[in-house]
Amino acid sequence: MIDLTQHPIDVTRALVDIESVSKNEKNIADVIEAALRNVATLSSGACPITVERFHNTVMAKTDRGLPSRVVLAGHVDTVPIADNLPCTRGTDLEGRDTLFGCGTVDMKSGDAVFLHAFACLAASPDLARDMTLIMYEAEEIAASENGLRKLAEHSPEWLQGDVAILGEPSGAVIEAGCQGSVRVKVTAVGERAHSARSWLGDNAMHKLAPVMTRVADYDGDKVVEVDGLEYREGFNIVMCESGVATNTIPDEAWMFVNYRFAPGKSTTEAVEETFAILGVGTPDHPVPGFRIEIDDESPAALPGLHQAAAAELVDVMGGHVRPKYGWTDVARFAAMGIPAVNFGPGDPSFAHKKDEQCPVDMISEVSERILAYLRNE
Repeated sequence: MIDLTQHPIDVTRALVDIESVSKNEKNIADVIEAALRNVATLSSGACPITVERFHNTVMAKTDRGLPSRVVLAGHVDTVPIADNLPCTRGTDLEGRDTLFGCGTVDMKSGDAVFLHAFACLAASPDLARDMTLIMYEAEEIAASENGLRKLAEHSPEWLQGDVAILGEPSGAVIEAGCQGSVRVKVTAVGERAHSARSWLGDNAMHKLAPVMTRVADYDGDKVVEVDGLEYREGFNIVMCESGVATNTIPDEAWMFVNYRFAPGKSTTEAVEETFAILGVGTPDHPVPGFRIEIDDESPAALPGLHQAAAAELVDVMGGHVRPKYGWTDVARFAAMGIPAVNFGPGDPSFAHKKDEQCPVDMISEVSERILAYLRNE
């Protein structure tokens, strides 16, 4: 069992050492559930704590009738390990004391900060805001598998609060809102033939090439200002494949196109814009010789900084805020009208890398700020 009251640096190391690649989160969920139930048992005389589990998502909350409720949420899964477990401690290129390992940045250090805060404050007289803690599964894979999404559909009351904080790596600076994401698969269909008799076939790769050119020629690298924050958009081919053999005309060629769009644009608008740029129709009415399908879509989230709870959070955290590049689950809270921000330790540029790493001072800094906010100091 992990002692969640120990320093969040130590909690981080313990969590990182539990391999939890997406769809393999049972062990880490078991450990977190046991630790939180222990907290609930130790605190039962002072304050009731509810602990529940939904598949491999573990939730806990206080109900002390405090003036506001803060949701602390983080995913427990990681991308596949790359010879970067167990966690090690050393110095980074700047000479800083640093933890290395899969999940140190994305996002077990953020999870550790939230778990530590919950364990230390759940029964403390210093707690000024009720807490809801959600440690959820399957964030790193398709949106349909996302544990927070499934929880929102099954038990939306668990997501309710005045403000939500996602422990995604943000360099210890609040990152507000997030980009939306649409991913579409375009397939060109031809007819296979020997390359020595190419006129007997129909080259699918050649048919796909003009579509690739339309994507490449589209000026999708835009800067869009929302609530005083500048979000960057991007429209890119992220994967493509074709080929049967080096002497064969391919009868199929496909590519994935990913549109990252700024807050303020709906997923419906982003999908329609994507179809218009590709020029091969829609899933229901494709151009002959093509298939098109929506592989994934996730909404953008407005910063929501005009809402009082979010503005207070930004003020307590030092007043520094920047836009979030990429998609995070703040979008799920934003869709419910709950202001949400990303705030966690670690440089997000190290996420998913073999040399994933997080300076320990950043873990301490984020922990201190979260504890101060929950105490209303």
